[in-house]
Amino acid sequence: MSLWARVNQLPQPILDQIRFIYGNNFPIEVRHYLADWIEDRLLNAPMYSNEQENNVYEQEAANFLNQLIMELERTAINLPENNLTIKIRLNESARNFRQLFSHNPAQLYQHLLNCLHRERQCVAYPEECVNVQDPEVTEVFNAVQQLQIMVRTNENDNRNLMKDYEHLLLEVHELQKNRAQLDTMENTEMRVHAHNQHAQHQKMVNDRLQLCTGKRLALVDGFRKTILITGEVQNKVLNKYLSQWKINQGFAGNGASTMSASNLDTIQAWCESLAEIIWSTKDQIRLAIKNKSKLHVEQEDVPDLLPQAMNDVTILLKTLITNTFIIEKQPPQVMKTNTRFAATVRLLVGNTLNIKMVNPQVKVSIISEAQAQQTQQTNKASEQSCGEIMNNIGNLEYNETTKQLSVSFRNMQLKKIKRAEKKGTECVMDEKFALLFQSSFAVGHGDLVFSVWTISLPVVVIVHGNQEPQSWATITWDNAFADMNRVPFQVPDKVCWNQLAEALNMKFRASTGRSLTAENMHFLCEKAFKTTLPFPVPNDLTIMWSQFCKEPIPDRSFTFWEWFYAAMKVTREHLRGPWMDGSIIGFIHKAKAEDYLLKCPRGTFLLRFSDSELGGITIAWVNEGNDGQPQILHIQPFTAKDFSTRSLSDRIRDFDDLFFLYPNKSKQEAFDRYTTPVGPPRNKNYIASEVRAVLMPGPNSNQMNSFPNTPSYNIQSPDASRDTPSSGYEQVNFGPVPDYELENIGIFSSQYH
Repeated sequence: MSLWARVNQLPQPILDQIRFIYGNNFPIEVRHYLADWIEDRLLNAPMYSNEQENNVYEQEAANFLNQLIMELERTAINLPENNLTIKIRLNESARNFRQLFSHNPAQLYQHLLNCLHRERQCVAYPEECVNVQDPEVTEVFNAVQQLQIMVRTNENDNRNLMKDYEHLLLEVHELQKNRAQLDTMENTEMRVHAHNQHAQHQKMVNDRLQLCTGKRLALVDGFRKTILITGEVQNKVLNKYLSQWKINQGFAGNGASTMSASNLDTIQAWCESLAEIIWSTKDQIRLAIKNKSKLHVEQEDVPDLLPQAMNDVTILLKTLITNTFIIEKQPPQVMKTNTRFAATVRLLVGNTLNIKMVNPQVKVSIISEAQAQQTQQTNKASEQSCGEIMNNIGNLEYNETTKQLSVSFRNMQLKKIKRAEKKGTECVMDEKFALLFQSSFAVGHGDLVFSVWTISLPVVVIVHGNQEPQSWATITWDNAFADMNRVPFQVPDKVCWNQLAEALNMKFRASTGRSLTAENMHFLCEKAFKTTLPFPVPNDLTIMWSQFCKEPIPDRSFTFWEWFYAAMKVTREHLRGPWMDGSIIGFIHKAKAEDYLLKCPRGTFLLRFSDSELGGITIAWVNEGNDGQPQILHIQPFTAKDFSTRSLSDRIRDFDDLFFLYPNKSKQEAFDRYTTPVGPPRNKNYIASEVRAVLMPGPNSNQMNSFPNTPSYNIQSPDASRDTPSSGYEQVNFGPVPDYELENIGIFSSQYH
């Protein structure tokens, strides 16, 4: 039995969950009609995990997309003629896939792999999947469907009431005509008879009026129930799911992996359904008011609840429209002046309410934290600005393929910024701004005009690259600890360490491709608190903002954050491959590294981030001392400047004293894939040369005997052959090094072949 067949035997809540995961951009009909074809190609698809295989992965994804489109078109042709709707749907999906994913087929490929993985989990552990599934998601689906039924019922009742009103109006008109005739009658007998008929007619009209009033009250009650339930569902969609999606944008700013695109498409589908329900209800109330106004007779003791229902449904509509004007793609949170940047805003209900027909204009400005607070408090977009942005006006446009009303600003530039006065120890990298997006448009027949606005995640404005580290400290803290309903842009000054540790791990993983280990995290904790702590650390351990990025590490000129950021930066830019392979331990105490290595054979080495040098990584390895006992040596840390001339892998290959990567992997197995191959000379008329780093043990000295852990090294100099032709190198003895790290044991030399 196919996976899809087993999925369709699962309980309805799990099926709703799977439909939710696939999202709007991959119709569930495609999964159904191409079930076997999809599973044949993807269920056993290989996993690609390192950078070397990226090209293979991209090619595989592109091939899959092309084959999927052809299979969709072939399936549509072969379907029976009575399946016309499905034919249209499959052909439409083929066109959409071609337009949406041709530039990025890996996006669709990975999305389907994730969906199939989730399907297998649901089939294997259905009870757990039901428990994990948010029951409110199913409730939203069911509630929207129930509301659509209620709207159709109200519409039918309203139509029937309108017919009753028409009949009643005819009877009232006839009654009035008979009354006029009764007044002109002179014959007493005829007058009495006519009067009796008139009384009977009057009673019939009153009965019909009472019946209409009862139906109208029932209809109004239907409106009120629809409005009440719509408000509850809308509140859940906006204040839970959409708000969580916005919070996830902040987590994504710290590197969190989210399925934001598909979730937002589902939220849009909910919002569009709610907009249709609200607008239909509003139209029906308008019709009920109009029909009632035609009837000039009414029971005086019956309250008119239609105006209140109209007011309530209008408030619902306003809330929905103003809250679904969102920033789909956030601007950069560390923003450099005179540098191009982009952002995208989207109106989730633009298609439903025909706002797409007018292409509303959207204006972007930059506001201060105080102005953002004022905007939130007054619920009115600020007319003030604290800077000047170029290319800051665009129009919302509707994309027929994606069914989205949005505008992408691709070439904005911040030309000027006006900063607030600083207090105490504040600096420009602590100051938060935000981009304000605002628009105005009419809905319906033009009688309702809405002004909408939305504020971006906080941004820090810099003018120089050296301001980036502290700026990212401000943004990382804000993204991790922003409350859903906070006052912009307030964050706590003290937080739980374990929460901060998760944020740091998330950021490091997103930047470098691999998570930190539990040992790494514990080391970071002790580094931040500058003391020894138990493992695992207590859950109630808290850390201050000042400890995180303001107070220097003891005996150092830099803070914990500056040290962590520099390690992350050098790993991302120069060490990503070995780090992702697990060849770099990185965050570990120097003493613990030595303990590990002392149990290993000579030539075993490991790589750790330097405690003393920002963005430095050092090699610690086991050597044999003068007394024949193992001793641990540390090479002076390499930095990004060193790696710009020769990579870490090349240096490790050069060092003949290094044999095994801790605990027991040969250095060739660990690093050969990252070493630079020797190429031919740039000019065939020259002999090729190679730059190498060399460590060469030299003779013992009396000075060295005082420090047995600090050996002497000869350094091969490229100029030595000119001074001492007979030896080819000069002898250089190093004296004692207080922290037992070798200061300059490796230089570059040219080897001529």
